[in-house]
Amino acid sequence: MLRRIGKGVRPLSPTKTKKKAKAKTSSTTKSKVKRTRNQVGRVTHKRRVSKNGSARKKAGSIRRHRATAQSMAAEQRDISVSEFFAKNRHLLGFDNPRKALLTTVKEAVDNSLDACEEAGIVPEIWVHIEQMGNGRYKVGVQDNGPGILKKQIPLIFGKLLYGSKFHRLRMSRGQQGIGISAAGMYGMLTTGKPVKIVSKISLRKPAHYYEIQIDTKKNKPEILNGRGEGIDIPAGEKGMKTIHKYGIEWVRHYDAEEGTTAKEVRSGTRVTIELEARYQRGRGSVDEFLQQAAIANPHVTLHYEDPEGNRHNYVSTTTTLPPEPKEIKPHPYGVELGRLIAMLKDSEASTLSQFLTESFSRVSSAMSRRICEGAKLSTRARVGRIGRDEADALYQSIQNTKLSAPSTDCVVPIGDELLLQALAQVLPGEFYTAATRPPAVYRGNPFQIEVGLAYGGGSTVQKVSQDALEELLSETDTRTLRQFLITTFNGLGPDGAEKILKESSMGTRQSPGRLKTKEIVQLHSAMKNVNLDEGQSMQVLRYANRVPLQFQHAACSITQAILNTNWRSYGLSQSRGSLPSGPVSVMVHVASVWVPFTSESKEAVANYPEIQKELRLGLQAVGRKLGMYMRRRQRVKQQGERRNIFLRYLGEVATAVSTINRTDRDDLYNRLLRVAEKRTAEADVKLDSRGKVISDNESEFGDNVLIVDSDSHLSA
Repeated sequence: MLRRIGKGVRPLSPTKTKKKAKAKTSSTTKSKVKRTRNQVGRVTHKRRVSKNGSARKKAGSIRRHRATAQSMAAEQRDISVSEFFAKNRHLLGFDNPRKALLTTVKEAVDNSLDACEEAGIVPEIWVHIEQMGNGRYKVGVQDNGPGILKKQIPLIFGKLLYGSKFHRLRMSRGQQGIGISAAGMYGMLTTGKPVKIVSKISLRKPAHYYEIQIDTKKNKPEILNGRGEGIDIPAGEKGMKTIHKYGIEWVRHYDAEEGTTAKEVRSGTRVTIELEARYQRGRGSVDEFLQQAAIANPHVTLHYEDPEGNRHNYVSTTTTLPPEPKEIKPHPYGVELGRLIAMLKDSEASTLSQFLTESFSRVSSAMSRRICEGAKLSTRARVGRIGRDEADALYQSIQNTKLSAPSTDCVVPIGDELLLQALAQVLPGEFYTAATRPPAVYRGNPFQIEVGLAYGGGSTVQKVSQDALEELLSETDTRTLRQFLITTFNGLGPDGAEKILKESSMGTRQSPGRLKTKEIVQLHSAMKNVNLDEGQSMQVLRYANRVPLQFQHAACSITQAILNTNWRSYGLSQSRGSLPSGPVSVMVHVASVWVPFTSESKEAVANYPEIQKELRLGLQAVGRKLGMYMRRRQRVKQQGERRNIFLRYLGEVATAVSTINRTDRDDLYNRLLRVAEKRTAEADVKLDSRGKVISDNESEFGDNVLIVDSDSHLSA
């Protein structure tokens, strides 16, 4: 080969000729391979397209079902309220087995208390919990109330949203007509067992026995015994044979005192529900609920038998029933526009003035005239012809008219005297005080706040026996020992738990269920010996219409009001945003015709500004009395220490002075002793049970204060 160089041409060398030929061959080969690959790619792509095309063609051959308006309309149907709550039972407090057991007992006890009080009967209630198997319990609650008529029994226990308390404005524990029937529905869903009810209204008339379950699709009761009619139990001994024949549970007699004959229970109702549950003592348990219920209801006697066969009796501190709350009409401020339009539509009044005076409280003839003038409507306007625009103008006029607050005789507080007695009976302490706020109104609904406080006494941690501690450790589901101590014992905070664990030489993350006998003994010894006054946090007892609230503490306005109170000014230590420390318990009761709960499970009170204000003032009232007691106790302690220092050196001073001045030592010592006692006289101050100085009968802490000897209280 020749290569051009400038204008001339010279031949290539043989080596270079071979290299160039080889490169040309390699380039040709690569080009062919590239073309082959491209062709293969195009073929593969064609195949894929062919396959996808055939797949689309195959899919296209199956027509997609498209819903039409007619087909969708055919599928729509009513949803029963029972069916809704069966799928959303967590809304009613049945979200876990332990809470389900507590909710069942709570609803049955609430119904029993309401029935007894409405009938004017001093309530006596029997609560029995029995373990039927692994994870199954049978709950029986009986009262001595007036009983229930036969035709009403299936509807009360077998139908949701059925009751007598929803449409009336007066204080009562139940409000919605859901609780006890929802508990029976939960038992049916988890065990398949029906609710068993026994009720009688007189000794001479037959009792009625039903086995009922709810038809959740129709929200109707299904009676399973007596061919759908239930069973009548005759009075007298013949009825006892029927009770034994069907295995019916019934407490026939009251507990008799020594030397007396037991009286027969004349009337009452017993409901028995078998459900999937878990029994565990400690915070949030049935035991704690019944103890707290005894505080808010000092007129009730409770007999409680737990699954382990232990019996607990809470005897009433009074036989006087609380005054019966009166039913009131709705206040105009608490009625919204939609409700007002519905009331106008349903009213039978002939004129607008008559409608206002008969349908609402605190509206007189003169006030109705002023409201009508503000709405530019005639007082003689026909109610049936009031349109939406006129109703809106009437609503705005009501809001702009100054009306008196609603009557407060529909709300009945516990009372300071009974509250102090109940606190002293149930909670250990040395100082008790209570305060009741005047009635107030939120959204037109009357309410009243009561606050009680107990200070002193040992922690519940220091009172538990070793056997009880072993049972609590075996029952708990907590993962760490620190968590077990905090969640099981009321008032024990993180600092107190750390002290106990440090004293017992145990780790904070040690498992409670794996403790050996030696370690349990060490833990029990530490719980007895550690001083928990500083590591103990405040115990908060929340109530709504005399019913204890045990869950959703953080979401409740009661807890928020306690956290926002400055307890340091009353002698307690408190970190920012936390409960104060010390051996102190606070009980807060909200009484209202309609308690604003945050959910259907009735576990927390909503945060209304009017309620927050009254809570704050009530807590400050008991806090001031606690501060006076704490300062007085501190002064007595300081003066006592000061006197001890004087007495330690008075003898030596008297001896030295008598030697120098040659005076009578004993006479000088007595004179110096009288001076020391006079200077430290406050160390000798003693107070009676009402906080008054015994020596001169001078009032120190005001009314509604109870002071007890802590040593005698603990021994009792």
